[in-house]
Amino acid sequence: MEYVKTYTVKEEHIDVQNIMDGLYYPFYLEYCRHDYIREALGFDFEAEARAGNNMVLSEYRIRFVRSLRSGDTFQVTCSPLRDKTNKAVLHFRQTILLNNKVVVKAVFSGTCVRATGGRPFLPEELVLKLADAPEWDGEL
Repeated sequence: MEYVKTYTVKEEHIDVQNIMDGLYYPFYLEYCRHDYIREALGFDFEAEARAGNNMVLSEYRIRFVRSLRSGDTFQVTCSPLRDKTNKAVLHFRQTILLNNKVVVKAVFSGTCVRATGGRPFLPEELVLKLADAPEWDGEL
């Protein structure tokens, strides 16, 4: 179930050390994750928000292994993971790879909440689509 997108570092994301500023890595992870959620899972963020259902992050962990530089073309991966406690949480294991070497490892966790309030939930269609996804073991 791994989803992969390719990006190129933008010059405006480079800091004074001539490497990509740490602030931008989560953005590339988000671009890939959102595309995966929309394209592979069929969850339309805009339509769901208009219907009063918002997908939100509840937590994330990132480990930086090496840096990207201006003009680097890199891949971002995204794989879904179920929560082993069956809470209304989805986890996404993600990596940034440069020349097949790990740059960043991350896990992003999220859920859905109604705009009117109430308990977090996962839409049944997402639960069904991810029934065969592995459980998250808590590791990056």
